[in-house]
Amino acid sequence: MTLVKDAPRTSTTIMIRSESNSRVSHSRDPYHELMRRLFQEEKTAANGKKFLLEIEERQNHNNPIKASEWKQISQDLGIGKASFYSMRNKLLGAGLITNRNGEYRISGQFSKDLIDMALWWWTAILKNDPENL
Repeated sequence: MTLVKDAPRTSTTIMIRSESNSRVSHSRDPYHELMRRLFQEEKTAANGKKFLLEIEERQNHNNPIKASEWKQISQDLGIGKASFYSMRNKLLGAGLITNRNGEYRISGQFSKDLIDMALWWWTAILKNDPENL
């Protein structure tokens, strides 16, 4: 049996919306809108945002969140161990965070994957010049 904390976290599902008025950048709270595309439940989206903001804040102060702090973080968010690791695994799978040397950090992999997909679609399918993207 695989424990949730040890579950594979190499990918996840993110909702993409085609309407231009649904863009994350058009939202009053873009961070929350992004989390709603990753998590189905409102509460989990809010907790994902809180966790990411805490990772960002601590990283900016050279005090990254350590993986060993999971218990305190889950208590602060009001969720259990399984819910914490499920949320964390989605963030890892999306490429929004990394866990290197037992420390959580904000990751650029999410952005790189989106750029790669957009560039491929723009050039391979739409036959546009990559300079015009």
